[in-house]
Amino acid sequence: MATKKRNEDEASAAKPDKLGQLKLLIAFDALLREGSVSRAAAGMGLPTSSMSRILQQLREKYDDQLFLRTGQGLLPTPFAEEMRLRIRSLAAEAENLIDYSKDRPDPANLAKTTGWERPLLMKAPPLAVRPSLLLEGQPTPEHIATRLANIGHNAGPQQRLAKYIATSSMGIGNSRPLSQTEAMDALSIILDGDADPIQIGALLATMHYRGGTAAELAGFIEAMWEHMNRGQNTPGSVDLDWPVYISPKHRDAPWFLHAARLVAMAGYSVLLHGHMGQGDNSGKLEIAAETSGIPICQSLAQAAEATASHGLAYLPIGGISPQFQSLLGLHGLLEMRLPLNTVVHLLNPLRARNVIIGVARPSYQELHRDTAKLLKMDNLAVLGNTRDFAQFTPFRSTRIFGLSRGEDIEAFIPGRDMPPAEMPTMFTTFEYWRAVWTGAARDERAEATIISTAAVALMLVNDMTMSFDDAFARSLNLWQERSRSVAHV
Repeated sequence: MATKKRNEDEASAAKPDKLGQLKLLIAFDALLREGSVSRAAAGMGLPTSSMSRILQQLREKYDDQLFLRTGQGLLPTPFAEEMRLRIRSLAAEAENLIDYSKDRPDPANLAKTTGWERPLLMKAPPLAVRPSLLLEGQPTPEHIATRLANIGHNAGPQQRLAKYIATSSMGIGNSRPLSQTEAMDALSIILDGDADPIQIGALLATMHYRGGTAAELAGFIEAMWEHMNRGQNTPGSVDLDWPVYISPKHRDAPWFLHAARLVAMAGYSVLLHGHMGQGDNSGKLEIAAETSGIPICQSLAQAAEATASHGLAYLPIGGISPQFQSLLGLHGLLEMRLPLNTVVHLLNPLRARNVIIGVARPSYQELHRDTAKLLKMDNLAVLGNTRDFAQFTPFRSTRIFGLSRGEDIEAFIPGRDMPPAEMPTMFTTFEYWRAVWTGAARDERAEATIISTAAVALMLVNDMTMSFDDAFARSLNLWQERSRSVAHV
């Protein structure tokens, strides 16, 4: 008998736990709807720790992260978004099946009639309802999807854009992020001037609130590539793309520009691109570039020519496209960082094989890397020391995150001892920044920042095969030779 029971237990263990699998899917739906482990747990009547374990089970089952933690809650991965409507349909049908018995007569009560029975004139609603049961006749996810699907690719631009806004902004359970193709079409409509201004604000603001996905950002970048290549001839290539979209709140000197000069001295062509002068930083990069003898370009063609002849050039965003500049200018109207403020860091207008960017928040670092992979970029270095431009801070441990030959990489550089601060001088910030390059002022902190930043860039252009110590030694040698190699100071 013991042998028979053991065989039954083994057979039972070999069968899949179908009830447990259904529970996983219902929990998956709750996580997608709520965007929070704690709220999903509360909605299902579970402890938060139990929902965390369920999320880990789902990740193992699908071999996907499923959700990334951001400041606005859990951000679904592209795979999780693909599953959203199917999971919601399953959960909604389960709810309907459970509620189906409520409206059926109870046979046990049929014989207990007194003659005073009649149907209720008004049925009291439950105190708590799921979104799919909120209203009688409310459209199901299937109905919404069918209605939007009727707006085909040959519909008018504004109608297509309205479809994309509705697709991504209709609320929990009824919306999903755009696919890469949809995002490309949406931004193409805007860049072509075919969108209503209200549509532009609606799409970008709701996407910012929800948090853009890698597929959406990649689609936006593809639309921008198509737009700028349509009107300009962009011959040539560049070794390193270095976006420098400095925030008006940034007060420090642009030490990274000296680092870019060292990389150019090493024989690599570098394209810097950023804002046209704005706010309190009005013209900072243009002034710095002009003083350093770096060509300031007005078009992609000029940038390609300048990087080929000088090894280093600066291209304001308006020189890439006036439309791009106008879209970034929406920040002043809405006082929020729209998706375009994220997209420009991976714009890579001359299609460099290597891109170095600065992204402070860890969740956004992964978002940029995933976007770069969708765009099939080879090498990407993400520095988390600063926001909006790549500049290394050598006095604290730093993670270098990104891609090498299309594969994920991650490296940690230990922090160096911080030298004492320099005594105040009579120089302005600009004069001091220039004096450090010419040798008229000595600043160990600034020099370490410049040399370390150039070292990471040298690692990147060598497919991250060079160690940081070797790259630092090479960068230090370039720094020491700068007065003999650079004519303009």
